[in-house]
Amino acid sequence: MRALYSIGVRVLFILMWCAHFFHPKAKKWILGRRISLPNIPKNKRVYWFHCASLGEFDQGLPIMNELKEREPEILILVSFFSPSGMEFYHKRDHKVDFVVYLPLDTKRKAEKFIAHFQPEKVFFVKYEFWYNHLKAARRSGAKIYGVSSLFRPSHRFFKWYGSFFRKALGLFDHFFCQDERSKILLASIGIQQTSVTGDSRYDRMLAVKQKNDTNTILAQFVGTNKVLLLGSSWQIEEQLFAPVIKELAKSWRIIIAPHDVSDSHVQQIIQLFENETICYSNFLESEKPILILDTIGQLTSAYRYAHVAYVGGGFTGKLHNILEPGAFGVPVLIGPKFERFPEAELFVQKKCACIVTDAKTFQSALAEMDLKKEDIALELKTIFELNSGTAKRICTAVLK
Repeated sequence: MRALYSIGVRVLFILMWCAHFFHPKAKKWILGRRISLPNIPKNKRVYWFHCASLGEFDQGLPIMNELKEREPEILILVSFFSPSGMEFYHKRDHKVDFVVYLPLDTKRKAEKFIAHFQPEKVFFVKYEFWYNHLKAARRSGAKIYGVSSLFRPSHRFFKWYGSFFRKALGLFDHFFCQDERSKILLASIGIQQTSVTGDSRYDRMLAVKQKNDTNTILAQFVGTNKVLLLGSSWQIEEQLFAPVIKELAKSWRIIIAPHDVSDSHVQQIIQLFENETICYSNFLESEKPILILDTIGQLTSAYRYAHVAYVGGGFTGKLHNILEPGAFGVPVLIGPKFERFPEAELFVQKKCACIVTDAKTFQSALAEMDLKKEDIALELKTIFELNSGTAKRICTAVLK
């Protein structure tokens, strides 16, 4: 099985190499891995965090910051698999010392990577487990932790063919799981070094809220109006809800932050809503009721201006972060495919999120959430208070 894994890793590289001639993201994936690794000062202790993409970086941030607070002398190394993490991590308030692409997961590259950085502690955020890098880290004597780990029965570790992948999990010293289900699943395959510490994104969003960043453009656009914010919306959702949004725009302000901010997609949104839109990137004082956030980096703090939010991805099974509006006490609407996201299940259970399946349910749910906004804000505050402190719990255990 390990031989098949090695073949699969090389096939992935070949596919990405072929794609990089015509696909911008694949090009960044290939070229980014050609950059030399940064030099590390001698006698410095390195803690390495691996994050698949920007979402996992956000999840790891509270833990990184807490570790730096307690041990200021350490160096934080972050590796990304995806270009999206490399492109946008700098927009976050962080204390990271080095950021690199994770090398291809071959035995030779993994051993070279570990020998170069010599990490004392290794943290894999949420999931995505690269066997050769984990094996090399284990052989070097590093302590290995899974943080905000989340597992589902559909994962390959729990399948009949998953014995090789289970070996990767066996290399960890401890898993700090998001929920009890993950702990039970790990126990079912003999992984006992686990504890339930929660989702560190709650800490991340409380920090964002407390920072209290304001945005003069958004404040000017919103004024004293009620605001519906579509966060990380997909094309299918924009088109499905367009009739309701057009009607609502007569009395509300609408902010659309599309998942895809390419020029072509932004133009599709402009055409969809005819002459009622203005873009954030060239904002001028205007009476137009729909603002398109056509840039990266404003969405998280933009939720503070929302009265109700629709969080995209729920029609594709790729629901985006509903904790972002939740931190600001904003009621949430989501699509029907959210089973992979414990925070969404919790929000629905506590009636802080409402499921919509078409324009009609979108309209009725919006009206319901508008009426119950104050009660929902109080419930969300309680949810965040109960689920905060994950980073402190993990760091206390790791540094004990």
